[in-house]
Amino acid sequence: MTSSCDPEQLRTLFLLDPHIHFLNHGSFGACPRPVFEDYQSWQRELERQPVLFLGRNYPALDRQVREVLAEALHTRADNLALVPNATHGVNILAHSLHLAPGDEVLATDHEYGACEATWEFYCQRMGAKYVRQPLRLPVASKDELLDQFWEGVTPRTRVIFLSHITSPTALTLPVKEICARARQQGVLTIVDGAHAPGQIDLDLEAIGADFYTGNCHKWMLSPKGAGFLYARPEMQRLIEPLVVSWGYRNRTGSPLVDYLQWTGTHDPAAALAVPAAIRFMEEYRWGEVRKTCHDRLRWTVEHLCALVGKSPLYPLDSDLYYQMAIAPLPETTDLQVLKDRLYDEFQVEVPFIEWNGNKFVRVSVQGYNTREDVEALCRGLEELLPQVQQGR
Repeated sequence: MTSSCDPEQLRTLFLLDPHIHFLNHGSFGACPRPVFEDYQSWQRELERQPVLFLGRNYPALDRQVREVLAEALHTRADNLALVPNATHGVNILAHSLHLAPGDEVLATDHEYGACEATWEFYCQRMGAKYVRQPLRLPVASKDELLDQFWEGVTPRTRVIFLSHITSPTALTLPVKEICARARQQGVLTIVDGAHAPGQIDLDLEAIGADFYTGNCHKWMLSPKGAGFLYARPEMQRLIEPLVVSWGYRNRTGSPLVDYLQWTGTHDPAAALAVPAAIRFMEEYRWGEVRKTCHDRLRWTVEHLCALVGKSPLYPLDSDLYYQMAIAPLPETTDLQVLKDRLYDEFQVEVPFIEWNGNKFVRVSVQGYNTREDVEALCRGLEELLPQVQQGR
């Protein structure tokens, strides 16, 4: 095991452009060089003998990946299926649940737009209703979030859908507590874990969700195209595939795996590289890396809030955020102009978000991010913010 988790050293192990201050790991992730090389080796092996690889070897390889991933997520391999990404997993679940007219799917108003569109599409087809329960910012505690969310539960609530870590606001929601309360009332729970694997330690059995879908290509550092769908054994009978293929006939015992493992010819190399990504995090002591990132992020948010004269939107000494957080911006800021100029003039890649009439910068700090990266962001915003206010 390596003795160093220094950001300067880690930066050399990623393929990112060294001239860019990359503070947007949350959008698509970034893959370390050793993991990317493992990914490419799987692609070469596939092309050397496609029939042998896909026709004979792939089921065992898929099983090996799920066993390694299951150990990291504290569940069983038969409770996991490999999918391209969390949005794909949400689509499978929305497709599988036969909602009746008048049924409600309860979510927060902090959910990822593509998944909201998924639920809106299926709810419209079935006559159900997608309900966005407001969670106000700033927020003081997880108990406050739990109480606000539960105000949206009604006798018509059949499904609860919520993010573990929200995309627009980088807020960690009390999913374990919500799932436990929902189980008591017979409400199905679906957790969108797009940002959670790799950013926090996950115990899927302890969380207790009926379904949990997540990305490996973001904070778990795998190549793009690797995600998973978890289902409790009692709930796997509800799964219906988006694509019906050989698994519908060739039953092995886990409906989740039978239906979703093989949906036609595809390149599974990204998923097969997930064990290499997990080994990379173990080798570089990722628990320590995450703590360093969190401390650097806290400093950044404090500095940005002081810069604009606003308070943080959640307590900075809490577990309401980890390696990704938002900081408020003036309401009159022209976000597109600011984003373009920050990139062109300061070489900073970071997303700006408008949510519920508020404007934020969302900062991701990963192991490769140095003090220089966050200082470049702060320096750029200090210079540009006075110049990009609408109406000036």
